[in-house]
Amino acid sequence: MNAIDTDSPQATQTAGKQLAAMLSVGDCIALIGELGAGKTTFVRGLADGLGCDVQLVSSPTYVLCQEYPGRLPLFHVDLYRMGNAASELADLGIEDMLAEGVVVIEWADRATDAIPQPHRTVHLIHTGETSRRLSIGKPG
Repeated sequence: MNAIDTDSPQATQTAGKQLAAMLSVGDCIALIGELGAGKTTFVRGLADGLGCDVQLVSSPTYVLCQEYPGRLPLFHVDLYRMGNAASELADLGIEDMLAEGVVVIEWADRATDAIPQPHRTVHLIHTGETSRRLSIGKPG
């Protein structure tokens, strides 16, 4: 696992942009972190790196999934409010999303067994008011 320490939201976003440079169609990113850990900020960086409009990125908590068109489409899924996250994730058509672009899933720990394999897990942890530690796993 690769650990990155960030000291601002901009640095967390930059870490997402750097990871995006390694992604291709069919890649899945599982995000894990408490409220306010920077998951959506990290997704803004992914979106930027994939050529998507960063201004469109917001937490999809109420709509469950948002698509951001770009050089590679980014599908942004949020499992926070899902009752049976594993079942509902399958109902969203995750396999179709993966066939078209990159999928990033916030609150992935709510449906561990349903997250598509292989995937890369990113843990975001508060280390201070604006600082975070990102632990980025290898695909698997």
